[in-house]
Amino acid sequence: MNQPLHFNAFVMNTNSHIQHGHWRRPDAEQVNFEDVDVWINLAKTLEEAKFDSMFFADVTGHYGDADADYEVYTRHGLQIPSNDPTVLLGALAVVTEHLGLALTSNVAQNHPFNFARQVSTLDHISRGRIAWNIVTGTQDNGARNFGLPQLVDHSERYRWAEEYVDVVYKLWEGSWDEGALLKDKERGIYADVSKIHKIHHESERYRVEGPHLPSPSPQRTPLLFQAGSSASGRKFAAEHAEATFIISPSPEIARQQIDETRALAEAAGRHRNDIKFFQGLSFVIGDTEIEANEKAEEFTRWSSNEGYLAHSALVDDNGRVYPPNTPLKDINTNTARGFLEWTSRAITDREPVVQDVAVRVGGANRVVGTPEQIADQLERWQAAGVDGINVINWVIPGSFEEFADKVLPVLRERGLAQSEYAPGPLRQKLFGEACLNERHPAARYRGAFARDAAGQLA
Repeated sequence: MNQPLHFNAFVMNTNSHIQHGHWRRPDAEQVNFEDVDVWINLAKTLEEAKFDSMFFADVTGHYGDADADYEVYTRHGLQIPSNDPTVLLGALAVVTEHLGLALTSNVAQNHPFNFARQVSTLDHISRGRIAWNIVTGTQDNGARNFGLPQLVDHSERYRWAEEYVDVVYKLWEGSWDEGALLKDKERGIYADVSKIHKIHHESERYRVEGPHLPSPSPQRTPLLFQAGSSASGRKFAAEHAEATFIISPSPEIARQQIDETRALAEAAGRHRNDIKFFQGLSFVIGDTEIEANEKAEEFTRWSSNEGYLAHSALVDDNGRVYPPNTPLKDINTNTARGFLEWTSRAITDREPVVQDVAVRVGGANRVVGTPEQIADQLERWQAAGVDGINVINWVIPGSFEEFADKVLPVLRERGLAQSEYAPGPLRQKLFGEACLNERHPAARYRGAFARDAAGQLA
């Protein structure tokens, strides 16, 4: 009997996220992404279809050369303009009951004390349905927007992420003990100060005294996503992630990536199944194979090769963009190293070039066919170790409506999609428990700041 796959809607609070050019279609409502009703209506559609989560990507600057003309991005609306997903989740939380809500936040863009407070607030508002996609940034322009001269070195960014999560773990897991919040009207005690602790964190980048201002939310720590595919990213995911977003070019390569990361997780003292893997895929659905292929040809006509190339721009150490015909073996970049590695593994009959990365973004991860054929393909991905799918839209809301109406019923017949939501917070729905398990590194801070009668750390 098949195990149900998990399904996230992979979206962004912008006009053109992944499938560039399709915003021009008459049925593309993402062109009105500033209208909150677009997202409210989509969230309701996804919840009715029993999607697990609505997963918001984000950036903090434009792609490519930070010193060059960025007209191509504004002409396509290619992630500029874009709005803050964290703010939007507050609106979506109050119009849904079960749908998970995942935000992306770069460690450079928000101080960890403030970020921890925002996420706890959202987890309270949503009654425990928030997830955080931990990223380290990929744009020089984004780094400059926060006072840095350029993007920090790739390996150093993950050192920074280690420091960042250490702060938020202390706030979410260690600052408030269980039972600290009393709300005792008779005795006039709202919270027990003996169970609320300052964390006195000091590290290279941060000095945070605490205590965490919100009381513990239903999950305490949000469900932790991570999207890095490089060696540094996989090591970070193995130690910290509960769900990892991958865009592997084939089930066979996905199996390699998943097996490597699960082995690293075991080496870090976690279990292999402490991490779920979500593959990014887009779908072209037809009632017949002929119809599906005709739609695929039509979608190709709408697609913008210029947009895909701009999105996948790779820069050298000086921030200059590599030409499309540059061999990947000659690339020395501080960004998107995972994409390079897995594109190189996928192309074995010739020398892969930068253009191949754009092609991969533009269509290599699309599944074309009838609902039954798509279900067959998803069984292949599941057999490779994939636990869920991040569904990448062509248009909003139509891509998700079509997937819900035509593909999900076939998947449910095969036991590959849930028919009802499990109870409880998002982590409980996915893993059976509301809070992080004891194997996660954040768990070491539970009770770590409690003091004995003499005032010493226990």
